[in-house]
Amino acid sequence: MTRRLVVVGASLAGLRAVEGARRAGYEGPITLIGAEDHLPYDRPPLSKAFLESGAQAPFYRTEAEITGELKAELMLGAPARQLDPVQRVVVVDGREVPYDGLVIATGAGARQFPDAGQLAGVHALRTLDDALAVRAALESGPRVVVIGAGFIGSEVASAARKRGLPVTIVETEPTPLVRAIGTAMGQACSALHLAGGAELRFGVGVAALEGDGKVERVRLTDGTVIPADLVVAGIGAVPATEWLTGSGLDIDNGVVADATLATGLPGVYAAGDVVRWFNPLFDRYMRLEHWSSAAEQGAAAGAAAAIPGTAVPYETVPYFWSDWYDARIQFVGVPDAQEAQLALGDVESGRFVTLYRTGDRLAGALAMNQPREIMKFRALIARRATWSDALAFAAQRRELARAGTR
Repeated sequence: MTRRLVVVGASLAGLRAVEGARRAGYEGPITLIGAEDHLPYDRPPLSKAFLESGAQAPFYRTEAEITGELKAELMLGAPARQLDPVQRVVVVDGREVPYDGLVIATGAGARQFPDAGQLAGVHALRTLDDALAVRAALESGPRVVVIGAGFIGSEVASAARKRGLPVTIVETEPTPLVRAIGTAMGQACSALHLAGGAELRFGVGVAALEGDGKVERVRLTDGTVIPADLVVAGIGAVPATEWLTGSGLDIDNGVVADATLATGLPGVYAAGDVVRWFNPLFDRYMRLEHWSSAAEQGAAAGAAAAIPGTAVPYETVPYFWSDWYDARIQFVGVPDAQEAQLALGDVESGRFVTLYRTGDRLAGALAMNQPREIMKFRALIARRATWSDALAFAAQRRELARAGTR
């Protein structure tokens, strides 16, 4: 059994690693290191309900629970600076924290818009502090420009529109979420923004943010100028791996790990947004920024790092959700498919399920306002269902819906 377990990243994955180690029977010392001053907190609400109301910070556990019930030492506000695999220590602001088992769960940081730091009123949204700053800015009734029509940007736009604020969304792609869900379904999501009253500027980029000390306008690449008091950039995230430079780890769009989440270093595992691991279910490497996978990976990595020899392959069907206006969008599987077919409902009603095919397998499913249905298709993907089996199952669901017994 590992003599000392260290978890770097006081994230969802990091907290679950601590819990997973304890659940597996590990009784030794655990140190949980976090770059932020905050206890581990739930990120999805930060761009959703948290922006719409005065909700409290969504912490998972109290300090007493982490240090008492889980018996973990907390080192918060202490970013890891270096990993020395020879001495088997994590360097934290000059202090060396020794480990026998290590879980890397440092997540990802928001990609920053170039030169954004020169003007007040320009924000990314990734951390609790980011969300607090954006929420405070929304209170003053600003004209809002959102750069990027992905899930974070769209959730921010939705929250601002619910406050009755003028919102313009700028997106370089002609259709939002093309890489995530495809063109046709991206257009269906665009309709939510239009119905919600947001102004859309698609197929055009941002040339410059302008203002005198504070952002006042956004200049687009087509010459258009949009007045703005608040700009939120939702342009993706970058794995937090800078501190691992020189460690000997394979870094390629995250920490590369095998199917068991093990890295190339003895006793070192990775989990959450920072890891790109081999998912046996899809026979490929993946890096996911999804709540469910971070939680599951953290628990698996924590147990494996704490008790050597117990690691098993981790496979999952990716799952994420997003709330826009009064709609819930859910996706399972992978979107890079050869065919997408509407299987249940209709796009016009805002209640539908679309299936995605790769080869002869069901690869993914997108649902809008169909929460009961989407998980059934996730189960089919997990069972490696064929495309014909998926279509037959969808036909059964349609019949049940018509009969009113679904």
